Amino acid sequence: MTHFHLDDQIAAQPAAVRAVLDRAMGATLLDPARPILFAGEGTSLHAARIAAAWSARLTGGAVRAHAIDAHALALGGPLRSLDQVVVVSHRGSKRFPGEVLRRARQAGAATICVTGEGRAEIPADHVIRTCADETSGTHTVSYVSALAALARLLLPLAEGETRAAFGAALESVPEAMAATLALPAPVDAAGRLCGHAPLLIAGTDLDAVTAEEAALKIKEGAYIWAEGMSAEAALHGPVAVYGPAAAAIVIEPAVDDGGRVAALAQVGATVGMEVLHSGPGNTALPFSEVSPWVRPLVSVLPQQRLVAEMARLRGTDPDSIRGHEEPWATAIAGVKL
Repeated sequence: MTHFHLDDQIAAQPAAVRAVLDRAMGATLLDPARPILFAGEGTSLHAARIAAAWSARLTGGAVRAHAIDAHALALGGPLRSLDQVVVVSHRGSKRFPGEVLRRARQAGAATICVTGEGRAEIPADHVIRTCADETSGTHTVSYVSALAALARLLLPLAEGETRAAFGAALESVPEAMAATLALPAPVDAAGRLCGHAPLLIAGTDLDAVTAEEAALKIKEGAYIWAEGMSAEAALHGPVAVYGPAAAAIVIEPAVDDGGRVAALAQVGATVGMEVLHSGPGNTALPFSEVSPWVRPLVSVLPQQRLVAEMARLRGTDPDSIRGHEEPWATAIAGVKL
């Protein structure tokens, strides 16, 4: 059986998150009275979106941070000296996240970079390290460790019972991750999905961001077109392309979603789609139950493992993402990321 660096990175996640949570943060870095902009690209943008949502929930809406694509912010998004700019980047070396930091510092804004341990010099006021640089191009551990770092960054914004609840939820994450990874690998789910394209991954609330992250991993690692979105969005125009050739993964909601995930699953089944469920308990892609606060750190794990199993079945390489295969190698080399 083919073993990927991706497998090792997935397995490393509970320890990596534990290390981030145990690391001393020092002073409170964010001022709740000033605007907060989270920026990133791809997987890092997904982490930024989770952080922005946490900001509002932890403060009862008093802080409403924005998550912005680093490309858009780098190329002219408005920045002021009052702003606090938090850039999320796997390695801290990509062109547009670096340009965001440069523009923010030029504007006099406060800057924070959440990034890996590989690059020594990062042009930010504060640098929060996540994990060692990944050996697989299909990033996993740098995503969840960034989420853990962002959660620690935001925790001081909360007060009273909310702060205690969020802190306790964070402490439960490494054990829940380990328990999820101890479950059988989703070989059957991979076999059921490999003959279908495109793939839809959908959820509600923070699970919708997890769905987008899962879709990106499937494209990178299994070379199948996939799209992640909210269950509500998936019930509108996209229904026109559903049918037996496609398949769907629905992430069962942690809170009341107005019945939208169940409705989407029923629509898919009615038009002949293969529909798999992900959630705590007896599902095709199970994960340990945790507080809805921290679900993004755990619900993504069976999706990551699914990618590795699909890659083994399809003979793809999630570590290189076709970086050594022509004509993709030439195409990718021609773009400065």
